[in-house]
Amino acid sequence: MKKSGLPRAIAAGLLLLATPLLHAAAPVPVVDKGDVAWMLTSTLLVLLMTVPGLALFYGGLVRSKNVLSVLLQVLTVFSLLLLLWVAYGYSLAFGGDGAVIGNFHKLFLHGVAKDTLAATFTAGVALPEYVFVAFQATFAGITGALIVGALAERMRFRAVLLFAALWFSFAYLPIAHMVWAGPHGFLFALGALDFAGGTVVHINAGVAGLVGAWLVGPRLGFGREPMKPHNVTFTMVGAALLWVGWFGFNAGSNLEANAGAALAFLNTLLATAAAVLAWLAVEAARRGHASMVGGASGAVAGLVGITPACGTVGPLGAVVIGALVSVCCVWGVSGLKKRLHADDALDVFGVHGVGGIVGALLTGVFTAPGLGGTGGADYAVLRQLGVQALGVGVTVLWSGVVSVLGYLLVKAVFGLRVPYEAEREGLDITSHGESAYDG
Repeated sequence: MKKSGLPRAIAAGLLLLATPLLHAAAPVPVVDKGDVAWMLTSTLLVLLMTVPGLALFYGGLVRSKNVLSVLLQVLTVFSLLLLLWVAYGYSLAFGGDGAVIGNFHKLFLHGVAKDTLAATFTAGVALPEYVFVAFQATFAGITGALIVGALAERMRFRAVLLFAALWFSFAYLPIAHMVWAGPHGFLFALGALDFAGGTVVHINAGVAGLVGAWLVGPRLGFGREPMKPHNVTFTMVGAALLWVGWFGFNAGSNLEANAGAALAFLNTLLATAAAVLAWLAVEAARRGHASMVGGASGAVAGLVGITPACGTVGPLGAVVIGALVSVCCVWGVSGLKKRLHADDALDVFGVHGVGGIVGALLTGVFTAPGLGGTGGADYAVLRQLGVQALGVGVTVLWSGVVSVLGYLLVKAVFGLRVPYEAEREGLDITSHGESAYDG
């Protein structure tokens, strides 16, 4: 009996000795330097989109007496939301396993260090968590800054900042968590497709802008006095910077420097080009000429429309999406705007809201493999359209309710509008004590 038990004892001993080696053999997530370099570059590109891109795009569209106020609002809202993102935004958006919101476990980046990692879309491939935090911070910042365009030329500076903080906390963070926080997020779990922010960024901000335009009220003289852009060159430069920066926004959302990023990159290029031509064609047919403001607006419309779809549709699908979204946005800034009776000063809802909605729905169509998309063999267009429509509906309703409550709270604390005399003279002088064009 003793002799027969010896081999078993030896085998058990060898197994005990081998156990640490088996654990050591478990795959360790790989951090690729190329991915890190691409994501840092993408983060910088999204910064370029906002400051100076969005700031110049908006700044050129307002009257000369308000240009500095818009530039400063974009700069300050972006800066504020970056700090709030680090304080609690990242934790609530990407922490925990709740269906609607995260937790406070990573408050002030608690537990985030040089050796902590964030997952990518490929098993076993990761990014330094600091890189992911920085990249997502720029998304939060530009989304809040987009809203500024709807409120331009008449809202108090401190009211803009307080609303941005409230809306970020109660609208942006929950929507980001539901869509992007992984399988436990409500919309993600249902299968909603939003590669780079059609719902989280554009519809979310567009609805907040529309609600603000209603509650803040129209600019003095709206509909009676000319309110032409004071510097279309600024607007063109801003649109160009937005297009360049958007490659970080869309292709960076792939989180890796591989073929997925290349697809999003190409789609961003093609959809925007198609949108520019479509907008100018509609404009020329309606008015007899194509305008620079129209071309710049078309570029932004195409960028908005392809954002949710850029990683899952094929190049031809991107062209169709860009053109269709652009045509819909022409209607959004003309026919729909009049029906809504809202002085959305720089067409935040007409472009970002309408473009985001149409782009999100078309994502469900052109992701189908039969139309060149990356959907699987069992992809069902009608089912996906239903999921996309639900994502749009949730975003519109959530952002709308939060926005109404946020504006009413700000009105009670600070008031929303500058005084009549200040608005007539211009916000540059009355709110900031300086003028863009002293000479």
